[in-house]
Amino acid sequence: MEKNPVLVVDDEELYRRAIERILKRVGHEVLMAHDAGEALQIVSSRSVGLVLCDIQMPGINGLELVRQIHDVEPDLPCIVMTGYNTPENSLEALRAGAYWYLEKPFEQDRLDVIRSLVDQAIEHGRLKSENQILQRQLRSRHKFDSIIGKSTSLGRTLAVVEKVADTESTVLITGESGTGKELVARALHYNSRRCERMLVTVNCGAIPEELLESELFGHVKGAFTNAIAHREGRFSVAHGGTIFLDEIGDMSPNLQVKLLRVLQERTFEPVGSSKTLKVDVRVIAATHQDLPKLIEDGRFREDLYYRLNVLPVEVPALRDRIDDLPLLLHHFLDIARQERSSRVQGVTDEAMQKLMDYHWPGNVRELENLTERLTVLVGEGEIDVEDLPAQVRAEPTIQGWAPRVPSTGIDFNAVVGRFESDLIEQALDHTHWNKNRAAGLLGLNRTTLLEKIKKRGLTPPSDEDG
Repeated sequence: MEKNPVLVVDDEELYRRAIERILKRVGHEVLMAHDAGEALQIVSSRSVGLVLCDIQMPGINGLELVRQIHDVEPDLPCIVMTGYNTPENSLEALRAGAYWYLEKPFEQDRLDVIRSLVDQAIEHGRLKSENQILQRQLRSRHKFDSIIGKSTSLGRTLAVVEKVADTESTVLITGESGTGKELVARALHYNSRRCERMLVTVNCGAIPEELLESELFGHVKGAFTNAIAHREGRFSVAHGGTIFLDEIGDMSPNLQVKLLRVLQERTFEPVGSSKTLKVDVRVIAATHQDLPKLIEDGRFREDLYYRLNVLPVEVPALRDRIDDLPLLLHHFLDIARQERSSRVQGVTDEAMQKLMDYHWPGNVRELENLTERLTVLVGEGEIDVEDLPAQVRAEPTIQGWAPRVPSTGIDFNAVVGRFESDLIEQALDHTHWNKNRAAGLLGLNRTTLLEKIKKRGLTPPSDEDG
């Protein structure tokens, strides 16, 4: 890998030439400047890997030069050199933004240390620069317009997301499994003022209850069996950034209490410790469950729900944004071509219609998985109807329904109403009155189903939970 040159800034030519010889012996290209003005011209006109500058120079001194360099190139490491090494000078250099400081004159037995320090500083600057590039790529990847779709329902969701992203308020993301709640959480983080810091994700439903407390809050050595060392929790890791708590509805009552305290006081104690830690973190939570129903059942704290639900964001099911399916499908096909060299070019009109008619209980995740499977099985060309799985090919029909209009006529609204009530009751009976699953069977969102249940006056059997 090609090295960027080291810029040496010193008003004494003797020291400039001495440092040049030291660095050239180990393969560094060296540029030289006799004062801060010349150094700033060089930094603004070409890439530099490191700046070595003397503190005592006429005009702009070395500390002020470091500050001005970082106004232009904030990731460029600078090492300051001084003939008057005192603790005050060293501390002032670090406060100015210097990577480190060196004492002049350079003794022969310290040359290896100097060369090593120069290499470390250059590597530090390279890694810092690469990290900034990756952060910019992440922010670009998670811009609002990177969420695929142009439907009205998705547009409403994204409008809310864009409004709440750059706030400090807690966000609760709701939606069925597979709708893309984590993608929304990432968009919230990478478009917020915390985007330079970490986004830490914890799936509360995937970690056993007895381990989740330690995962979130950390533990001290000896806190429990096998706790052989101190461990930092995810809240501490996310300090200054964002923590995303997925499947928050699966959290135990005991942990709900601790989470409530974090939201209220921004403090917690690691497992086995009496020391209270403060944390600066934004909380984004998500669930596919009906939290108000869990509150009714006594499985979720009402006060925690209101703390989490400060800014609610609902992600629509794929069936409620079915017009986005072609865009999503072609996006996944593009990924398959780029990452797996897939030769599948598209989908026939007949196959696309079948995909549009399907109710997608697994939402976008199901579509993504199906697309990956089809690109492997089909191999090349276009995906056709016979390539689709049986449940997607099946006609969306209702057995036993054969309408007949008698010669005497009918009450259209009454007949349609009875038919709608019958369909809803069948779906509710089939799912034991699980309204989320019933909505999925009917191709409705949950809110619409609840409105229809109320309108039709439908009630669960006495032995069922309504």
